[in-house]
Amino acid sequence: MPITDEMIRQATTDLYSWSLRKVPDDAKAALAAAMQTETNETARKTLRMQLRSAELSEEANTFVCSDSGVPVYFVKIGTNANIKADIKTSIREGYEHLVETIAPPLLKHVTNPLTLERGYHGKDMPIVSYDLESGADYVEMVCSPKALGSGRWAALELFTFPSIEEIETYILDVAIKAGAQHCPPVIMGVGIGGTFDHCASLAKKQTLRAIGTLNEDPALAEMEVRLTKAVNSLGFGPMGTGGDTTTLAVHVDYSSGHGFTPVAVCFNCWINRRTRLRLWGDGRMERLE
Repeated sequence: MPITDEMIRQATTDLYSWSLRKVPDDAKAALAAAMQTETNETARKTLRMQLRSAELSEEANTFVCSDSGVPVYFVKIGTNANIKADIKTSIREGYEHLVETIAPPLLKHVTNPLTLERGYHGKDMPIVSYDLESGADYVEMVCSPKALGSGRWAALELFTFPSIEEIETYILDVAIKAGAQHCPPVIMGVGIGGTFDHCASLAKKQTLRAIGTLNEDPALAEMEVRLTKAVNSLGFGPMGTGGDTTTLAVHVDYSSGHGFTPVAVCFNCWINRRTRLRLWGDGRMERLE
């Protein structure tokens, strides 16, 4: 039995809807853990409110935040998957169906950058990235909508043969510039190396990692620990209230490249919106997050 257009359409609709209504379990656990270590009383109260907001939205099956952002999907296609579908067309149709049927309705956040006209549809919408998974017999889809808090303060700079100190200084400079405008405590994704576009993709993918995991590369794991401590020492705190909890995690990856080295930094706000499922050839749609 192949993976069909109908499965792709349904997955597209479900993933976006789920992402707006549920804070991932690892993010909720990280918020709860931060409450135990946070030394600022106002910050603790803010973390408590955030956690309670997550619980209430899940109980009422409504949006955690009214800013639904724009739909962003990552699709990993297994090289052994049995597919009988026009994936690109089906994703667009699934999104269009969601716009027409979702309750509560979405606000008009899709914006034409040239005219500033706002609506639900537009060029390259929804935004989809594709990759291949060698030997896999499934299609995996991730939805991580980007809104103002999680998208506006991303940044990328190109260096020439930078030192680790220069790279980390830049990452902290980006965090300082963002301040508390990205709705902390955030998850930070960092990409180092490769090319301009590949580096940005690396950074975004790092925001999709489970909180509490460290990079398998010992040098990057040490960098993640060091940067998490440094960002939290900036003192912005949850929603800018001050305190020890500006980031829940800093996730870093790198790619080999040329002598020029791009460094990209991006964020997911405290809601950390992401959902993930796999489509199998036997008709199963397995929700992973």
